[in-house]
Amino acid sequence: MPARPRLADDVQVHAPEHEGAPWIIQRGPGRYIRVGADMARLGRALDGDRDHAELLADLGPKWTPQALGYALGEMQRMKLLDDGSQGRSAAAPWVKYVPPLTLQITLLRPARLLAWCRPLLAALAGRSWAVAAVVIALAGPVSLALNGGALAQALGSPLPLSVYAWVAAGSYLVMVLHELSHGAVLSHYGGRPSRMGVMLLYLLPAFFCDVSDGWRLGRKERRVRVALAGVATQFVVAGAAAVAALPTGEAALLVFSVVTYASGLLNLLPFVKLDGYLALMSHLDISDLRKRAMADARRVVTRLLFGGSYPVELPGLRWAVPYGLACLVFPVYLVGVLALSLWGELLRGLGLLGTVVIAVVVLLLAGRLLVGFLLTVQEARTSGAPVWRIGGVIAALACGLTAVLMTVQVPYVISGGYHYRQGQLELVVPGGDEAITRGAQVRLLRNGVVLREQVGSAVVASATASSTTAPVSALLPIRAEGTLPMTVSAYPLTVRETPGERSGAARVDAGSRPLGEWLVATYLPLTW
Repeated sequence: MPARPRLADDVQVHAPEHEGAPWIIQRGPGRYIRVGADMARLGRALDGDRDHAELLADLGPKWTPQALGYALGEMQRMKLLDDGSQGRSAAAPWVKYVPPLTLQITLLRPARLLAWCRPLLAALAGRSWAVAAVVIALAGPVSLALNGGALAQALGSPLPLSVYAWVAAGSYLVMVLHELSHGAVLSHYGGRPSRMGVMLLYLLPAFFCDVSDGWRLGRKERRVRVALAGVATQFVVAGAAAVAALPTGEAALLVFSVVTYASGLLNLLPFVKLDGYLALMSHLDISDLRKRAMADARRVVTRLLFGGSYPVELPGLRWAVPYGLACLVFPVYLVGVLALSLWGELLRGLGLLGTVVIAVVVLLLAGRLLVGFLLTVQEARTSGAPVWRIGGVIAALACGLTAVLMTVQVPYVISGGYHYRQGQLELVVPGGDEAITRGAQVRLLRNGVVLREQVGSAVVASATASSTTAPVSALLPIRAEGTLPMTVSAYPLTVRETPGERSGAARVDAGSRPLGEWLVATYLPLTW
């Protein structure tokens, strides 16, 4: 502990925004710590000119040597004090890694630009603009319902590459507007968004705007508005696109509107670190809500399994444990069930590349589950759970999991496509599959982006595959007949119900398999 302590160069003490608001100690561009008035007075007194005795004299009789020593020790532990090893603090790094799997690349510092735009932002914050935004956002679903036929056609049919290009470009533009909206609302309330740029979020490209400075806002409703500004912008854009598509039924506008609404609704879910969670945390005024709720939920499960004694992070929040359980389970459901169900067939249609992507995602998910279980066991051990009980529970869980994987039967369906070649209808798959046998039932489907309508049926005429090429429309929902050929394995089919289209998706009923074998065959096929 230095004899004359001083705050580190990147530490600031912010006064309350209004009466009743907390004092804030800021470290660097992204960490904000709420403190009481006494701790704030101490922070402001740490200028490096006063020793401990002088600090006690200035702070008054409320402070004892023991209290001062403890407070300085905590500040040193939190790296709020200058330890002599750091020079003048630099700005936030341009490239930043955020665990577990996010890489942020800063492109600009938007605070000065948005501060210059505050008069415009103040005008847009008026009641009339808010009413107009709500009307447009609500008009979107009505327009989509009125355009139901065109919407079903757009979501249930293969689309040209140009439509995908326009939807992708529009979606990325909406991402930029989404992040700018967070920064604009924060700037309107006097905050300073520190960074804006691009990032890889779980290997997916996205944009970000760092609005950590929102924690300095004393009124929690303002922090809620900052958190929800991006989704509000998305809903307005989605509504405008849906209304614009009403006269013509333009597929690109309809798909773009649905995608934008869906991503906005996903953003509102409070179980992952997205805008809905930030809004809930701000509304409750509880920092690290999700992390602490998950800790309470994990400890309840750990106590039931292994015994032991555990502290409670959120004793005053009755729904903390069920909320924490939902936060623990939802990412697994989001990635392992929802995402792979929606995009798994599309990725498998890409052949080896898609198979590798699926395998990497599944292995990362399994690794995260394993790490979480090991941390639970470690916490149980440090909390006094007996070793024999921990070992017994692990053995019982391993036996139960093995029994489920080996005995539970799951229908095995092989995804592929169909295509006419020289008058012969063929089943085409990116790689051969031994489970495709003669006489297997095949459903022939229209290869839509979201919806898949059955248009015919057939049976496999021969289990012997031939290597050939097929149009991309047979495996992916892309309308590009005669172009972009893909190398495939083809199986001749005997038609039962003639499809109305020359190519599309196909599903082969390959019987049933034990759950473990089904998981490997579906998500970790050894095709490479």
